[in-house]
Amino acid sequence: MALLPVDEALERILDGLSPLAAEEVALTEAADRVLAAPLKAQRTQPPFNASAMDGYAVRAADIGTVPRTLSVIGESAAGHRFAGALQPGEAVRIFTGAPVPEGADAILIQENARRLADGRIEATEPVAAGRHIRRAGLDFGEKDPVLEQGRVLDPAALSLAAAAGHATLPVVRRPLVAVIAIGDELVPPGIAPGPDQIVASNSFGTAALAGRDGARIVDLGIVPDSEEKISAALRKALAANADIIATLGGASVGDHDLVRRVLEAEGAALSFWKVAIRPGKPMMFGRLETTRVLGLPGNPVSSLVCAHLFLRPMIARLSGRVFSPDLRQAELAVPMKANDERQDYVRASVSHGPRGLIARPFDLQDSSMLSTLAAANALIVREPNAGPSEAGARCQVLMLR
Repeated sequence: MALLPVDEALERILDGLSPLAAEEVALTEAADRVLAAPLKAQRTQPPFNASAMDGYAVRAADIGTVPRTLSVIGESAAGHRFAGALQPGEAVRIFTGAPVPEGADAILIQENARRLADGRIEATEPVAAGRHIRRAGLDFGEKDPVLEQGRVLDPAALSLAAAAGHATLPVVRRPLVAVIAIGDELVPPGIAPGPDQIVASNSFGTAALAGRDGARIVDLGIVPDSEEKISAALRKALAANADIIATLGGASVGDHDLVRRVLEAEGAALSFWKVAIRPGKPMMFGRLETTRVLGLPGNPVSSLVCAHLFLRPMIARLSGRVFSPDLRQAELAVPMKANDERQDYVRASVSHGPRGLIARPFDLQDSSMLSTLAAANALIVREPNAGPSEAGARCQVLMLR
């Protein structure tokens, strides 16, 4: 199979993917979820005419000229309204958010009122009708649309939903990603590796990346290079109703790279297994029953870079989000050699310079070196067959953090 261009690989991966079914969750569980249906208000906000300031509820006509003395007949506070009605020449002490008493049509702010010894007040400034009053329904009325389908429920949207009277919300279900690390050479962190083994790391970064984008994770642990055991792990992922199975390692074409063979034996329809990308050429994608399978490379950097490029968009599409990679323009700090036929993602440090962002690639780019990926805050994106670039040339960077 010829190497598949990155854009075409992503297009195939996302083809046919749509947001998952809706589920109803408590408001407290809805943060950063995607609203699955339009939302209408169940109440009016504010539900009554409310004071926008501390002061006195008055009749504007009573204060046509100043100074004017008014009798204070009571108090209205938030949660404790004044039950009576104002008559000419009267005022009610009122606080921000409190209901405006019947008969009042303005708020005389306390800075413009002088309290007299006998308990009355003297208005020192006139006030217009309607001044400092929040009319009932100013924000929204009952049955008004308040949030559109597809809205990410950020703090402001959650607060609005709560104010509109919703204790639960319909949201797109979070995708379930099953992570399977494959290889005889792998041992979990905390276990001393044998002379021919290494500590497994890919699954932790992949799970963290997927979880940060809102996916639920089921980690199926380390599976040895055994067709029977890989097959069992895949069936376990299907039994868990995984939306995506992310296999880590075993996706190349060597004698011990068994994932493709097992997937085909299980009836998977494979779309591709080689991508024109560096790092990450041995990457595969297919469908096993209704579940998408993303076969990520075994090299740690390759695995995480491919997860950034392909797994994150899958999660976003299933979650009802629009995926927008943080691509920016920068200036190369040093020259770069010509590229070959693969699209290259070069670990780099990007900083601010006098003319914008400056990208400095790390000298060593081996796909096993997690230390450079952890140090990098961006990847320089180099197109296939790009010519050499001089220091100061423009380049595109994919920001990681």
